[in-house]
Amino acid sequence: MAGGPSGTSEGVSNASLVWAIVMSAFAAFGGILFGYDTGTIGGVIAMQDWLNVFGQFDPTGQLGKDTNGMYLTTSNKSLVVSILSAGTFFGALLAFPMGDMVGRKWGIVCSCVIFSLGVGLQLDTKWATFVVGRVIAGIGVGLVSCLVPMYQSECSPKNIRGLIVGLYQLAITIGALLAAIVLNSTKDEQSHAAWRTPIAVQFAWAFILGGGMLLLPESPRYLLHKGRVDKARRALARLTNRPADSLEVEADGTYADCFKNTKLRNGLRTWTGIMLQGWQQLTGINFIFYYGTTFFQSAGIQNPFIITIIADVVNTCMTIVGINLIDRVGRRRLLLIGATGMMVCEYIVAIVGVTAGKTTTGDGVNQTAQRVLIAFVCFYIAFFATSWGPVAWVVTGEIFPLNIRAKGHVALRRVQLALELCDRPNGVATAGLKVKVFFIWGSTCLGCLIFTYFFIPETKGLSLEQIDLLYQESSIINSNKYRKKMIAESETHAHHDKVTASHDESLEDHPANVEKV
Repeated sequence: MAGGPSGTSEGVSNASLVWAIVMSAFAAFGGILFGYDTGTIGGVIAMQDWLNVFGQFDPTGQLGKDTNGMYLTTSNKSLVVSILSAGTFFGALLAFPMGDMVGRKWGIVCSCVIFSLGVGLQLDTKWATFVVGRVIAGIGVGLVSCLVPMYQSECSPKNIRGLIVGLYQLAITIGALLAAIVLNSTKDEQSHAAWRTPIAVQFAWAFILGGGMLLLPESPRYLLHKGRVDKARRALARLTNRPADSLEVEADGTYADCFKNTKLRNGLRTWTGIMLQGWQQLTGINFIFYYGTTFFQSAGIQNPFIITIIADVVNTCMTIVGINLIDRVGRRRLLLIGATGMMVCEYIVAIVGVTAGKTTTGDGVNQTAQRVLIAFVCFYIAFFATSWGPVAWVVTGEIFPLNIRAKGHVALRRVQLALELCDRPNGVATAGLKVKVFFIWGSTCLGCLIFTYFFIPETKGLSLEQIDLLYQESSIINSNKYRKKMIAESETHAHHDKVTASHDESLEDHPANVEKV
């Protein structure tokens, strides 16, 4: 078996493969930071003691009926929930310079420090300090959410890259579930500990991620990217089986290169990543997890908090199923199946809600309609968790060529976070539509289906370098056929040169060897 960029002829040891998996899988822990905050803030702002500190008193008795007259204005509620996304937007802006200047590894470590500072500020009892803390924590989350999938894609073996990168989405769902558990255990406290404890737990997540990354090596592709230019180009040329002066091994790029219609089709790739993350937000999943309790209450469902817990459990369990399907079923097929399933479920929820959901029984509510709503909301979450949840991270982590990978991630995250920033405040308004809002989400899922068919190629089992070739030589619709041809013929050249499998050792198959370069 041929050696890697290090030039050795000993091949890939099992230890190297295992280490690559450990490196990329552990980085997924970064999703805990994002998921836990997502699940925490909605519960924190509903706690009696938090409202006593930051809320207002309504002497008329019309507001805050369950919190002794204390309430949070709609504008402040939108601000405190969505301001994290403002921070993550700026964090994404900083991800490229930090990731390229200090590296993927140290960029993640620095992100954890920034995040911890923001968490600390949220323990204060002043409104301005709390909000600033949300922004700073958001910057840390934005950095992590860009750098972690990048690090994973560059380190993970190609045959399980989908599963490894999908672990980031699983970590997000686990974070949300942990938040629900912690909130449930502290919600009845009659002191600042009720909300300070769930917030302070985030120090632990940052410490585990940052401390663990200190023990892991840097991304091998980043080492090539920042090494001596001539040596890095020769190494990457050997990696891709292409001339050292070819476009594919160019070691640097600009933001403008992300949108140019080059031979590598950078523009198509960048817009695909941007639109994919945008469509993921438009599936309506944030509405469920940020405003699900409000929606379930408005639908007349009893014990909405328990239903939210059930939704978190479904999300976590089905994400585990999803990440195991990515490298078996394929990216494109899973996205098509997921979009179709979500669309059907959401239309059913909407139709049942505006018809049978309006009828009443002797108990005052239509129990059958409630059960149908809950069931199909859970089915909808299951379809999302097995497809658009993890697969979106995988696709956006692997479609960019090395020279614009960091900048491409930043570009798509800017748009995604801008959409989140708009979506969260609107959630307060769309919650007022009650069950009718699912007509909107069903229609956007139809858009997800159409977008996937025309813009998402099948990349299952391909190295990052073969994905470059796929974009050059195949159409999107015929990508699966061309993918199978490349794998069967071990094709790595743009001019259809065929080499044996022993010469198709890509960088991700032996990342440990790269550090010897």
